[in-house]
Amino acid sequence: MASSDPLTWKTWAGFAAMCVGMFMAILDVQIVATSLPNIQAALQIAPDQMSWVQTAYLIAEVIAIPLTGLLMRVLTMRWHFVSVLAVFTLASLGCALSGSFSVLIAWRVLQGFAGGTLIPAVFAAVFLMFPQRSQGLATTLAGVLAVLAPTVGPVIGGWITQTYSWHWLFLINILPGIAAAAAAAVLLPRARIALGLVRLIDWVSLAMLAVALAALEIALKEAPQRGWLSGLVLGLLLVAVFSAAGFVRRSLTIGQPIVDLRNFADRNFALGCILSFVLGIGLFGSVYLMPVFLAFVRGHNALQIGTVMLVTGVAQLLMAPLAVALEQRGSARVLTAMGFAAFAVGLGLSGFQTPRTDFEGMFWPQVLRGLAVMFCLLPPTRMALGHLATDRVPDASGLFNLMRNLGGATGLALIDTVIYSRAPAHATALLARLQAGDADT
Repeated sequence: MASSDPLTWKTWAGFAAMCVGMFMAILDVQIVATSLPNIQAALQIAPDQMSWVQTAYLIAEVIAIPLTGLLMRVLTMRWHFVSVLAVFTLASLGCALSGSFSVLIAWRVLQGFAGGTLIPAVFAAVFLMFPQRSQGLATTLAGVLAVLAPTVGPVIGGWITQTYSWHWLFLINILPGIAAAAAAAVLLPRARIALGLVRLIDWVSLAMLAVALAALEIALKEAPQRGWLSGLVLGLLLVAVFSAAGFVRRSLTIGQPIVDLRNFADRNFALGCILSFVLGIGLFGSVYLMPVFLAFVRGHNALQIGTVMLVTGVAQLLMAPLAVALEQRGSARVLTAMGFAAFAVGLGLSGFQTPRTDFEGMFWPQVLRGLAVMFCLLPPTRMALGHLATDRVPDASGLFNLMRNLGGATGLALIDTVIYSRAPAHATALLARLQAGDADT
């Protein structure tokens, strides 16, 4: 569905402000990745607790994403964006000023919840603010920033930590957050706030949704190390399944569900969500695994890792104009198939890298993934959301983006499972070679 309002510079400027907020929200997941040791030393955090700096953000984010439609209906697109970006900016300041681990985690939860609703709001805005002829360009702008943020996050985080301190990982959000919120308040379309809808919120469904997503996220985090059949993981998965089943049943039987699951009855939307889930596995997995390989196998520092990872981001930027042109003229299904095939080839080529692989050997697989990812994101987005009625877009955008995040969480869990399961065998082989006096070892 397309907007019937005339397209003006205010539309583009308001959308650009929304994209700034979305970029900040996605960036804050990965920007701390290369700086966790510095935060750990500063706040005296136990090693086994360190991952919660990222996990707390991700859990809050994944709970918030499907609630975007509800918040946009109550607050309108304009005031929803302004209010959650203000909360995100405040939480960023709180993270920077944290003097203990518990305080930092509390602020990260608030930051993640606010940031989670910014992402689907931007993709919903594409189809609520723009006529059909401009939706391809708007989707590309949002898509480039959405996939660029996790790519450049490690290099920005590494540079900030080495040049200044870990506090600036969060302080850099303050001025852009204030500016984007102020611009959005002035530029985004005005509509009447519907606070009366708060009385219609089904709080039982909301609780079930939160419990289901939180339990699933924690289970996926703990499963690789504790084992998929451990009591804790099985218990969390059962809680997630029963809570999700209760949420689905209740959402399909009440008149005003907090998330309209009936969107999945639309074939194109359901297919787009499946593709979004698959993209999450590959995208999050590659962004996670490549820095691990570069740091622990090749011994690169944060800046060197960021430089290598930046290749993918540059390729994404260079492909963006061509992606817009092809996406507007070509078949969405054909372009999507080509994109996922090329992305898979890029992942496969990276899988054959060794500690002795030179920069050129790492360069071309990353270029291929960067070129391909635009076709893994843009056509499926329009396939899923472009034909829906305006009132269905906010809920649908939340579900579409949720599937990508759940795919990412699943992909990371599978990767970590492989790493943990193969580590003992590799350690045994390494010990045997050392005992045999192997000079290369």
